[in-house]
Order: sequence, then C-alpha cells, then structure tokens
Amino acid sequence: MSDTTASRLPSTYRLDVAARLRDALLGASFTADGLLDLLGAPAYAALARSETVPALRATRGDTPLETLVRLFLLQQPVPHARVAAVLPVEGALEAGWLTPVGGDEVAATVDVRPYGGPGGEDWFIVSDLGCAVGGAGGIGQRDEGVVLGVGGASTTLAGITVRTPVAAALDLGTGSGIQALHAARHATRVTATDLNPRALHITALTLALSGAPAADLREGSLFEPVRGDETFDLIVSNPPFVISPGARLTYRDGGMGGDDLCRSLVQQAGERLNEGGFAQFLANWQHVAGEDWQDRLRSWVPRGCDAWIVQREVQDVTQYAELWLRDAGDHRGDPADYQARYDAWLDEFEARKVKAVGFGWITLRRTASAEPVVTVEEWPHPVEQPLGDTIRAHFERLDYLRGHDDAALLHSHFRLAAEVVQEQVGLPGAEDPEHVVLRQHRGMRRATKVDTVGAGFAGVCDGTLSAGRILDAIAQLMNEDPVVLRDRTPAQIRLLVEQGFLEPAN
Repeated sequence: MSDTTASRLPSTYRLDVAARLRDALLGASFTADGLLDLLGAPAYAALARSETVPALRATRGDTPLETLVRLFLLQQPVPHARVAAVLPVEGALEAGWLTPVGGDEVAATVDVRPYGGPGGEDWFIVSDLGCAVGGAGGIGQRDEGVVLGVGGASTTLAGITVRTPVAAALDLGTGSGIQALHAARHATRVTATDLNPRALHITALTLALSGAPAADLREGSLFEPVRGDETFDLIVSNPPFVISPGARLTYRDGGMGGDDLCRSLVQQAGERLNEGGFAQFLANWQHVAGEDWQDRLRSWVPRGCDAWIVQREVQDVTQYAELWLRDAGDHRGDPADYQARYDAWLDEFEARKVKAVGFGWITLRRTASAEPVVTVEEWPHPVEQPLGDTIRAHFERLDYLRGHDDAALLHSHFRLAAEVVQEQVGLPGAEDPEHVVLRQHRGMRRATKVDTVGAGFAGVCDGTLSAGRILDAIAQLMNEDPVVLRDRTPAQIRLLVEQGFLEPAN
C-alpha cells in the first residue's frame, strides 16, 4: 500500500453518508448470504483465504451485487456509471469511501466485507485494502499501521466471549472494530482503544456502516487510555501477542520481551473489572526449559480473580518462526533477508531458553471469594462455537461447588447435561467393559472416564432424586456399604459437575 493510498480513509464525520451507503449495500444484497448465493461455496471459501481468482470469475456480469463485490472485496476499478447505479456515488467520493481512477472509473479506498452477526444482523467490517482476512499473508505489506479485517483469531474471540447484558465493555486493541461491534449488542457503553489511530478511525467506520452505536474511541497502549477510576463488566482483547524479536508490525508484534505483553495485559485486567465481570483474551505464552508452562500461566492471574486458561495449540520454535515469517510475506522476499530474520527469531528464543510457544484462551472473572479457582488445561480437540454460554456456565458451576461441601452435595439434585452419551470399551462378549466413558456433543465436547458407579449415577440423574438417595440405591444394587459409597463418590460427582456433564437442578 503506497503512502498516498494509506492516507485515504473515509471521513468519520460524514456518518450520514455511511447510513446511505449501508442502505445501498443492503438493497443490493451485499450481505454474507448474498455473497454465498452469488459466488457459490468454493469461491466464497477461497475468498476467505484471500484467493480472489474464483470470485473474479464469478463476477463477470454487471448486476449491482457483482459491481459491489468487484469494488469493495476484489479492489477492482469499476466504471463510474455502473457504481452510480448502485451507490450514492458522489457522496461516497466526497466522503472518501471511493476515489476516482483512470478517467471514468472509481475504486474503493478501503475493503468492506459483509459479516453476519450472531442474531442474524447484516454487518460490514472495514479494513485496509488487501488485508481483509487473517494476516498480511505475504502481500508485501510493510506499513506498520495497517489494519486487518476479520481472521480466525477475531472470530474465535468473538465466539468465546460471554454475552450477557452489561453496563460497560472495553475492547482493548480494537483493530477493525469487530469485538466492539459484537459488544455493542449487549453493552450499554462500549470503549475501544488502540495504539494505532488508523485502527480507531476504521473502527468508527465499521460501527457506522453496520448501523451500530458509536463507541468511545481512545488512543493508547494497553490500559493507558483508561482513566484511573474506570472499571468494566467485560474486557476483551485480541492483542498483538506474537512473540518476536522486535516490533516490526504493529498489528501482531507486542513490542515487549517474550510474552511480557500478554502477561501484563492479564495481570492489569483484574483491577479494571467490576465484581462478577469477565476479561477474555487470546494469548501466546512461552514454554521455557525447566519450567512448567501451567505454573507460568497461574502466576499471571491477578488476585481476586477466578481463571480458566485453555491451551489450544503448541508449536516448536521453528514452526512458530516460520508461521509468522510467512504471515509477513518474508518468504517471498530476498532469501538472505529471510534467513537473517529466521536466525534473529531463533536467537531470541535461545536466549530466553524457549523451546515452544503455546496459544490459547484466557478468561478471568472477578470474584469476592476468599479462595479463587484457577484452572489451566490443554484442550487441542474440536469444540462447538460459540462457547460464551459454556464459559459462563463453567464459572457458575465453580460458584456452586465452592458453596457446597460433600454433605451439601449429597443433598443436592442434578440433571445429566444435554447430548451426553456413554461409550463402553472392552473385549467382544465380555460381561463388563474395561472402560466407561462419558462424552459431550456440545460445548467443549469433553470425554471423561468413569467407573460403574459414576456411569450409573449420571444415567439416573434427572433432577428428581438427591445424589445421596441415588447412591443408596446403587449401593443396594451392588451389595455395597452405602456409607462407604457416600464417602468415596463426592469427588467423582464434583468432577462431573465441574466439567459440565452434570448440572445442578436446585
């Protein structure tokens, strides 16, 4: 992107034009569903990978929707007359959404991509040209102020965020504004911050073009723009978490040593949360030789917060360096420069004794409990998005278990969670299975091994009988001492509740 192109952005002060533009886009079915119908599944999927040839082939006609796809998604110049038949072209030119090129043609100054909201809303995500999906992807972009569109990380964070009505939400490092847009659905007030002023400008465009309320936009790093007495009910951040030598690309490189940026973000979030409030982040963390990675992450959790940290992926240092070198397009440049940057990355890891890098989700919840619970686990298996309700329920179960000792647990009633099945493993024809496994088909899609008592207990739980009465009945069937069974089973019940196989019914 040239400096001239990079300087052009639509004016945030012409929101009337954004409203007229939105009406025109919707009128032409320039929506996520409209794109799928026009392009077909293969070309639509290719576009999500930043591959444009199939979409170019599918938009060789002159319908309004084809015109808009070529203009805003494929960044092709389009004859002025064709655009004027679809959009308020003079207003869009005056406000900076479009620019004249080649005599009688116009071109878009930003990428505008349809995005389907969780409630069926037709939203539009604005980003810099050529940067709509994922990272820079080797397009040769070296402008450190580039603002990317929606990638896998953005949608992951949006999917795991707890969506309950709140008074105040903070999107820290807003980028193109996707998290602020989601938060506007259930937060009375949304504050969005970013170190890059261009990102704040584009966030304003995303919100305006999507018909969402304006956010309070503030420039600065991490929590610097937040006033000393401000607290929030929800904090979300997809920060520049890449662990790299230096801070070459603002959109991804944290600029601090190692994983210090993610650690600082997590540690500072606790004091910014209201009681019961959530802070949710994507993050990278180092696996350091001679150190337990789980202990490293536990040390990040601020006082007064429960935490659930899930490691989704681990890469050795060579895989990690190659991933982000390709993200920046370094593999397409001078081989000597590529090798030098690769060496610098490995030198950095070697100096820090880093053997691998983990990626995952961090969720904090402010609690008044004297004994916060910190869960750190590895779960690389498929999950069901969105997970916001699953994450909220996890912390609700923590509160329940914290408030019930074993005696109270045995007086409680439980229900088997929806879509939990039992699997048995053993030799064909054997009287008893070697293993009994309970498996979820929703949420985290966990599987856990249980004994005969645990399987029988879970199968009977429908909310009508207390846990103690169910165990007494099982003891009678198995000719066991009911007192012994009541003593040894609560730990298994706790695990099944904690992992979401059983839900409190009272």
